Amino acid sequence: MTTGNERTLNMLNTARQMETKGHEFYEQAVAKSENELGRDIFRMLRQDEMVHLERINAIFEQLTAGRGWTGDWKALQPAHGNLGELFRAMAQKHGRGIRATTKDLDALDIGIDFEAKSIAFYEQHGAEATEALEQEFIECMIDEEKKHHRLLVDMKFYLQSPDSWFQEMQRGILDGV
Repeated sequence: MTTGNERTLNMLNTARQMETKGHEFYEQAVAKSENELGRDIFRMLRQDEMVHLERINAIFEQLTAGRGWTGDWKALQPAHGNLGELFRAMAQKHGRGIRATTKDLDALDIGIDFEAKSIAFYEQHGAEATEALEQEFIECMIDEEKKHHRLLVDMKFYLQSPDSWFQEMQRGILDGV
């Protein structure tokens, strides 16, 4: 039987591997994306994965040194603001004439799947968390992974059908959303 600390260290090790893969994937996606918007979004997500890694490494080091949980990881935040608002502004800039290639759409599908698996991973471990700060960390990670997922789904919709995306956005504005 594993102790709570062993369970947490195992979770952090797996999370570290997952976030490293995410960072590497977004690094490749930046290089392969054939449109400016895709490169910009993938760069932001790559940077977010690095923030996630920094958090995980900081917590792992604290726990392996026997210091226990602290809130120090909270200082490590993504540099951008609201991803949804940021994407909407970028899409407005690019307008309805944007074109996506199969490479771009394939990268989005992989990213969407990757983020969904990250959400599931953290949700599973959130149910096992025993420390309040551990639970808070996991909830933060779930929230950020959900925002990444939502961003990628929105971006895919926009790239596949800019006219429909703009119509949907205008409906939100008209509905007061």
